[in-house]
Amino acid sequence: MKFRKTEKQKKHQQKELSVLIILFTAAFLMLIGYLVFFLAFESERFINNPYNKRIDALSEKTIRGSIYANDGTVLAASVQTNETGEETRMYPFSNLYAHVVGFPVNGKMGVESAANFELLHSHSSVTERLKHAFTGEKNMGDGVVTTLDPTVQTAAYGALGSYRGAIVVMEVSTGRILAMVSKPDFDPNHISETFSLLSEDNESATLLNRATQGRYAPGSTFKLLTTLEYVHENPKTYEDYQYDCTGIFRSDGKEIHCFHNKAHGEEDLLDSFTNSCNTSYASLGLTLKPKGLTDLCNRALFNRKVPFDLPTEKSYFTLAPDASDAEIMETVIGQGKTLATPLQMALITAAVDHGGKAPRPYVLDRVVNDEGHFVKSLATEGTISIMSEQDAALLKEYMRSVVTDGTGRALNTDAYTVYGKTGTAEYNANRDAHSWFIGFAEKPGREDIAIAVIMEGAGSGSSFATPAAKEVFDAYFLQPDGF
Repeated sequence: MKFRKTEKQKKHQQKELSVLIILFTAAFLMLIGYLVFFLAFESERFINNPYNKRIDALSEKTIRGSIYANDGTVLAASVQTNETGEETRMYPFSNLYAHVVGFPVNGKMGVESAANFELLHSHSSVTERLKHAFTGEKNMGDGVVTTLDPTVQTAAYGALGSYRGAIVVMEVSTGRILAMVSKPDFDPNHISETFSLLSEDNESATLLNRATQGRYAPGSTFKLLTTLEYVHENPKTYEDYQYDCTGIFRSDGKEIHCFHNKAHGEEDLLDSFTNSCNTSYASLGLTLKPKGLTDLCNRALFNRKVPFDLPTEKSYFTLAPDASDAEIMETVIGQGKTLATPLQMALITAAVDHGGKAPRPYVLDRVVNDEGHFVKSLATEGTISIMSEQDAALLKEYMRSVVTDGTGRALNTDAYTVYGKTGTAEYNANRDAHSWFIGFAEKPGREDIAIAVIMEGAGSGSSFATPAAKEVFDAYFLQPDGF
């Protein structure tokens, strides 16, 4: 017996079919939409993921592109070394840019790692790429232009001398890294032969980029933050602060000494900062709320990674609510458990000069093809709020006093105007110390620059890191106009 479908059943089936068609069509359109989105926005990020091992396969069809300084100076390039077309990576300046430019072998490092995809991708002319497709020749990879300034980089490298440590120099208005030096260094031209030895030398840690990954007790440079917390907790009375420095302060069985036990005598808060008076800060530090200082430090990029093109380590700060007097006194003068990277300290300094907001730092500026034509920008934009505009104005006044009347007097010049803070950070029981200077400088007609200098085991900040900063400032500000 055959059953005939009623008109009602037919309409129901047609409706179900229509719904299925709509659903399949919608799913198809969503899939197409995602593919378009992926190809337009996400594919390059996915391909350039450092965990994607297929990137290096691009080298079979592409000659690795060059890396340039901001003026077009070649910092790394691939050259053909024999008749078979074998390529060698060459670094014309040997050790000078070692950590920041890096190398493309043994796990990669520096710009060579951060811009790996761009250097192995080609935007040569269509004609050139078609010709190479028929001949089997490799295309020339794109070039990456960095923000590095050869004059400033050379000055920073020379200023650090034979000391281990780091120097970071940054354009305050943009975050462009003009120089990044770390020592001890290496020659990337020979990294294939020396990598095993360098990577196993934990004592020297030569491959560590100390500018972004080295963590040090900040010493008296930390007094910027201690000062702000005292002002926050005493907004109406901080200008009335008085302390009689005898060179030594004792509490909880702990002694805090001023440098060489120097007695500074009667000081207000500005004097204490200008003279970098440890005993004054140890005394006022005992009045502070640990939570307030912790919150301030977290805002100043402690305990979180600094956003940057190259790998960074977190600076570290902790101060428990029930911390002992001894721990508090050490902490507020930048000793104890507190650790900071030079890059982070440069950003705090830049924020003082930039109304409380630090620029997002970057070293990768743009991509160009083998003929030098612009392909795309790699520059980052935006700011990081570290302190209020009022806080920045106060610290700017205090940092200027350090240069005109305090421990940074070696930087007082008519050629440009400097604001800074010295630091002497003890790191062992023998009271050996790292030498710090952080600050910024300005001159009409030039962009302001911020700097952080750390010289391991050198001694006082005023004697070593400060003169090193002066060499860099001189190189930048005393260049002829239009450099």
